[in-house]
This record gives sequence, structure tokens and C-alpha cells, in this order.
Amino acid sequence: MSHSRLTLITGAAGGIGRGLLARFVAGGDRVLAHDRDGDALAALAADFAPGQVLTAASELSDLDALRAALAPLTRAHGPIGAVIANAGSAESLSLAGTTPGAWQRDVDVNLNAGYCTVEAALDGLKQTRGNIVFIGSVNGLAALGHPAYSAAKAGLISYAKSIAIEYGRLGLRANVICPGTVKTQAWQARADKHPQVFEDLKKWYPLGDFATPEDIAEAAWFLASPQARMISGAVLPVDGGLMAGNRVMASELTLEPY
Repeated sequence: MSHSRLTLITGAAGGIGRGLLARFVAGGDRVLAHDRDGDALAALAADFAPGQVLTAASELSDLDALRAALAPLTRAHGPIGAVIANAGSAESLSLAGTTPGAWQRDVDVNLNAGYCTVEAALDGLKQTRGNIVFIGSVNGLAALGHPAYSAAKAGLISYAKSIAIEYGRLGLRANVICPGTVKTQAWQARADKHPQVFEDLKKWYPLGDFATPEDIAEAAWFLASPQARMISGAVLPVDGGLMAGNRVMASELTLEPY
């Protein structure tokens, strides 16, 4: 893979974002790391050699602000060749607890921000015949709580498929990774409240374990590589088998110890 590719990674200061950043830098890309937290980005970039990580901070769902943040960097370093749209968060746990404002915030950060990310990078992606990897969620494939977040992640899958069919003739590819539970700092509040949460969740995962940020990063690296040149519009769960079926229910139906 060319060492000159400029890859935009959003949500770069988060747990999965840091894993993505490390993998793409290790693979030879120059990474344009984006996050709303400029201080966290600066600290993150300091861990790498000068020039390996460029930083841009803005509100991701504000397209004008995002374009303004990226423009000086793409002028100086060339067009964006890959986008890893990773930024996301979940606010409301249930429909009963979802306010209109919370719904809008979840949709903004998990769906609208993905649209803005692609729009801001689109000219460069067309020039480079680049590709897009969205970090979605198994919540976009099944009802697993966080309904506004889930609806947004489901929308992201549909959006990726639209990119694949409309821009495929230009050489663009778009795919979605759907992680299950990933042990990152985002889970800390729940773990503090319920120390057994991870042990309790393991029974639902056929592999009996959870993905790490590095697992997600490896999948993203593959989808963004020439080895995946004929993969577009695909949805890849990285979830320890969670979406393959319900092993707890299967064991009760068959009376076999799955």
C-alpha cells in the first residue's frame, strides 16, 4: 500500500479511534485525526513521529465547520484517500427515556456526522478512487437497547449501500463494520455501577469474549486495503458471533449445553 495515502479517522481520541490510528500509522498511512476534543488530539499526536498524525478539531455534524478544519490540511498534504468514519456515542437507553433532544443528538453524532464526513472528503475520494469504512454497531442490525443510536446506525448501513451503488463507477468503495461489545473507556461508567457487567454479557457471545479496539482496527485496515478491492456495500459484524444467532435461546430450545 502506498505510504502517501492520507486517511481521515474521526473520533480518533476515543478507545476504538486510538486503535484505528495506531493501525493505520503502522501500515504506512499519514493519518488525519479528527475529534471534537482538540486537547486530546494534540496529546495523541505527540505519541507518534512528527508528520505521521495531523489533527483537526471541529463539530463533526457541522459540515461547514468540518470543511474549514480539513481544508488547510488537504491543501498542504493532498487529497484524502480513505475515510474511517468512527465517531459515535449513545445517550438514551430506552424509548421511554428518549427525549426529542436526545433523539436528535444521537442521530446527529451517529448518522448525520457520517454524512458530513463523507461530504467533506468526497472530492479527494473521487480523485484517489478511495474508500470509506463506517464503524457502525450490531445495534444497527437488531434491537439491543439505545433506540435512537440504533436507528442512526441502521441508517448508516443504508447510507453506505447508497454510496456503494452511486459512486462505485468512480472507484469508491463503502463498507460498514458492526462491532458488538468492545471494552473501552466508554463502558467504564457501567462497569463502575455493575462490576459484573462484562461477565454477565459473555453468555450471549458464542466465542465467550469481546472484541478489542485492535480487532476493529484490523478489520478496518483490511476493508480499506487493495485486498478488499471487490468488497463494497458489505456489512461485517466483528462481534464474537453475536449476530449469528442466540445461543442462550438455542440451548433452551434444544436442551443442549451450547
